[in-house]
Amino acid sequence: MALSRSRRTQNRVDYWPGFVDALSTLLLAIMFLLSVFVLAQFLLSQEITGKDAVLNRLNAQIDELTSLLALERTSKQDVEDNLASMQASLEQAESERSRLQKLLAAGSGVSDERDARIGALSSALDSEKQLSQRALSQVELLNQQISALRRQIAALEDALEVTESRDRESQTKIADLGRRLNVALAQRVQELNRYRSDFFGRLREILSDRPDIRIVGDRFVFPSEVLFASGAAELNPQGRDEMLKVADALLQIGREIPDDIEWVLRVDGHTDDTPLSGTGKFKDNWELSQARALAVVKFFISRGVPAKRLVAAGFGEFQPLEAGDSDEARARNRRIELKLTER
Repeated sequence: MALSRSRRTQNRVDYWPGFVDALSTLLLAIMFLLSVFVLAQFLLSQEITGKDAVLNRLNAQIDELTSLLALERTSKQDVEDNLASMQASLEQAESERSRLQKLLAAGSGVSDERDARIGALSSALDSEKQLSQRALSQVELLNQQISALRRQIAALEDALEVTESRDRESQTKIADLGRRLNVALAQRVQELNRYRSDFFGRLREILSDRPDIRIVGDRFVFPSEVLFASGAAELNPQGRDEMLKVADALLQIGREIPDDIEWVLRVDGHTDDTPLSGTGKFKDNWELSQARALAVVKFFISRGVPAKRLVAAGFGEFQPLEAGDSDEARARNRRIELKLTER
């Protein structure tokens, strides 16, 4: 009966680790999508920051030109007021000269003093005419300067409009890029999942005679006792035979996966929570788990698997499949996991 209970325990399917692994995969996908979104937001913020600087500079130039234009308009108004005053004086002087000329023409007995006054008025009138001419020249110059300022403001407004249009186009392009990246990511994940299913299906067929080799979620789990001696990190003969089957299946599926999919086989080493003595080859479970994962990776490389498609990682005793300090729990936690994933 004890043997029967042991077999039922071995054949019992533990769905919880698979559920946890599925959740972990989903979280990783969500984290990747969030990273893409953050990257897009970062690029957008960098683009907007640059555009804001240009807009601020253009607005400052417009404000400065507006101030100059207001000053020029004030100066023009002053000149026009002076010109109006001069023209009024000129008209008054013309009227006075006409009156004196009429008096001169009407009487022949006008004195020399009156002639002098008429001459002085004529000189003053000529001077007023010269001043009026200079004022008109200044007004014309101011009009030209105002026209030039208006042209500059119009050019700046056109440049500002172009910059805003480009900013809108950039935002649209960034949003479209984010959508395209999400679609491409979903397609790659779906395609890699299909090849992962094919790979695991072949491994199931190859390792169907080994009930101690299990599938947990999206990973194949090999008990450490199948591959290594206790406390050692060199593959034993039985472990080499099992890993040779995996290497052949990996080479076959690797030829089918398109080159643009950056896939890797991750080899994870795990130990139980029994501490090492520290006097042997390995100081602790970290070093032992890493050495075992690396031994499997190097064996795959010796069988022709490209090194760039392999990753070795050691987790020590910190990622157990089963909690507890029983012999059965510790045996389940001592393992090598294989996971086909994306780099």
